[in-house]
Amino acid sequence: MNRPIAVDLFAGAGGLSLGLEQAGFDIAAAVEIDPIHAAIHKLNFPYSAVICSDVKELTGDDLRRAAGLGRTPIDAVVGGPPCQGFSLIGHRVLRDPRNSLVFHFVRLVAELRPRTFVMENVPGIATGKHTQLLDELVAQLEGCGYSVRVPVQTLNAAHFGVPQDRRRLFLLGSRNGIALSDYPEAKTSPPLNGRRASKQQELGFTARPLTPTVGDALDDLPNIDDYDYLFDSDELRATPNGGGEYALLLRGEGADPMDFSYRRRWESKILTGCRRARHTQLSRRRFANATPGTTEPVSRFFRLAEDGLCNTLRAGTASDRGAFSAPRPIHPRWPRCISVREAARIHAFPDWFRFHHTIWHGFRQIGNSVPPLLARAVGETLMATLAAKPSRPRRHLDLGPAELARLNMRQAAAYFGVSHHVIPPRTRGTEPTKR
Repeated sequence: MNRPIAVDLFAGAGGLSLGLEQAGFDIAAAVEIDPIHAAIHKLNFPYSAVICSDVKELTGDDLRRAAGLGRTPIDAVVGGPPCQGFSLIGHRVLRDPRNSLVFHFVRLVAELRPRTFVMENVPGIATGKHTQLLDELVAQLEGCGYSVRVPVQTLNAAHFGVPQDRRRLFLLGSRNGIALSDYPEAKTSPPLNGRRASKQQELGFTARPLTPTVGDALDDLPNIDDYDYLFDSDELRATPNGGGEYALLLRGEGADPMDFSYRRRWESKILTGCRRARHTQLSRRRFANATPGTTEPVSRFFRLAEDGLCNTLRAGTASDRGAFSAPRPIHPRWPRCISVREAARIHAFPDWFRFHHTIWHGFRQIGNSVPPLLARAVGETLMATLAAKPSRPRRHLDLGPAELARLNMRQAAAYFGVSHHVIPPRTRGTEPTKR
């Protein structure tokens, strides 16, 4: 049985791609301008055509040729145009040139003529003067022959089984004549006012399953502080032990009847994304004294609480905008920041999923991505709209070459045959500043 196909624009490492695959789609093509991120997508989705290109210079016909799609109908076009111009963290500038990318998303929807589309962005697009831009965006989509489910909705990943308070705005739409998708309803309830999950359930605050906590995500992972070689490598030669249902699912050891993704073959005795940061002893003392669930006053890093949720994992800025590292949460047990793999657990990425071997790129790839469980919920609504029954693939996939996770910008650009200046180089070191 042929699975519905999707095209992921602004694909990054592939959080949205993975969620859609889990919902039953095949990712026919992924477009990503940054060669390092494109290489990671190719590593994790070896069956997908990865196009390393600026969407502003890409036409629908270009994409079809590059992906070998010909005239094959496309079931969904999805993507999250870069959101810094809308972010509530910075200045919301209506004329920010980065805002033009949302209209290139509309252009490619019009040229590719998918049956459905999903656009993801930060909630800031629906605030203040940016509501004018959102109205124009909806009007342009309607002018291209599409209907948009309005009002648009902001979804919190914590309501979809992700132990993180992360809100993102979604626009769902369908080509005229095709049923219009609904926004997914919450599946889980996060901890309430710091109450432990078991107590919250005992008091009857929710009838929905409870959202996993930070402890559920991290408790089975070895402490990277016990391995000095992780200062120079991101590969931990140890296996997680114990853990609950959430951890088992991400380790690939639990049964997930709603996961229709391809099973990956991977070396489960090597846990990637475990490179250690070099914190000063002073920083470690401050981290140790920070109360879980509060912000450490000097670094302004949030100390995670085992029975709570993580704050929003942020990406920091790209090299062309200063290469600033985003604050990384402090581990709830150990006096250090969490690792890339620990962040991936909190983001609902399975353990087989690889990220770039550096801390800086790895955290950017996670912070810029849609948590797969949230993306899966959106993908499930699209499947219902398409009246498609998800099928579980029989074949297993080998991941792409591990070397793709170790390429620097020049090497990654050469791999895709593009200029290594497509993203201006960093002006700082190769790792985040010591704290």
